[in-house]
Amino acid sequence: MKKRYLLCAIFLVQIINAQDASTEKSIFSGQVGLFGAWINHEARLSDQFTLKSEFGLDVFARQTNDDFSLDALAPVITLEPRWYYNLEKRGNKGRNIHNNGGNFLALTTSYHPDWFVITGVEGGLIIPHQLAIIPKWGIRRNFGKSDFNYEVGAGLGYNIRFLKQYGFAENDGEVLLDLHLRIGYTFKSSRTKQ
Repeated sequence: MKKRYLLCAIFLVQIINAQDASTEKSIFSGQVGLFGAWINHEARLSDQFTLKSEFGLDVFARQTNDDFSLDALAPVITLEPRWYYNLEKRGNKGRNIHNNGGNFLALTTSYHPDWFVITGVEGGLIIPHQLAIIPKWGIRRNFGKSDFNYEVGAGLGYNIRFLKQYGFAENDGEVLLDLHLRIGYTFKSSRTKQ
């Protein structure tokens, strides 16, 4: 009889773990990296899919006649659908999947509006009015059981710079390599099923 109860308990633990191996319902967090700072919200679309919306300041290049330097900040708005493809596998192995700690594929769409630029240097051309679309692979991991985390990602996409409003003859496009390393903190998250 005790073996039966033990087997039932093990079965229930497996069911509970399998149910928890899904994306969080809602995550509100902040992140910093080498090239900016951002606040974001990630909302569950399904057990494996989320939509991350983000506002932040990206480090921008300033170009003068003979120099190129990274010394300006410009606003960025990002929408990023994500597919966390290994949460269940990580959860079944007992790994930490809190706050969507797993591997993901994403389609990052970032828009740099022409609202303002923060820089301490006069002169040079800064063109923040651009749109980038980048398929990306990344990982998100937590530091222990805390709400601190890190993300590493890489992708190759296309960036369009809207130059006509700056007096150029036509807009410009280029292939863009996106590499990111960010450290973040989750202010609020919810695991409740929708």
